[in-house]
Amino acid sequence: MAPPRKPRPHTFALADLVGKAIDPVLAKQGFGASDIVLHWEEIVGERLARVCEPMKLQWPSRGTKGSPDRPVEPASLQVRVEGGFAIELQHLAPLVVERINAHLGWRCVGRLLLRQGPIGLNKVERRKRPVDDPVARAEAERESAAITEEPLRAALVRLGSRVIGEKRSRAGS
Repeated sequence: MAPPRKPRPHTFALADLVGKAIDPVLAKQGFGASDIVLHWEEIVGERLARVCEPMKLQWPSRGTKGSPDRPVEPASLQVRVEGGFAIELQHLAPLVVERINAHLGWRCVGRLLLRQGPIGLNKVERRKRPVDDPVARAEAERESAAITEEPLRAALVRLGSRVIGEKRSRAGS
């Protein structure tokens, strides 16, 4: 009987590496960890995430040390928001602060500082789903006709029709 395989030390989940890679960059903006930035949509919801984004976490001056009778003051979170939604976010600020602190598990943020401006300059646009090309689909069905397992064949037809359709659209343009 073969000995059990040990996991390779050089394989990591991509999610484990993302935080380590961007943490130093975010630290320059006052973020101790990447949680607020990476999980912004989960924290504020999809609707608000489309119109605002966290920019910087501003901590109070270092002279404000915590003690039993005077706790550490929370940070202020700078949020860039599109102009038309600034008033709405201003009204929702207490809820957003509560959600951020609940996500982090401690009272990290005390208030939001709103900065109006365009958001998403660095975001990659999501690709639109390609339109299903009937000719490409028929060709993909013809190529995968020999496969007997229905779920596998259906998945290959979907994949093949997109690949063939994309090749056809590139050749036509």
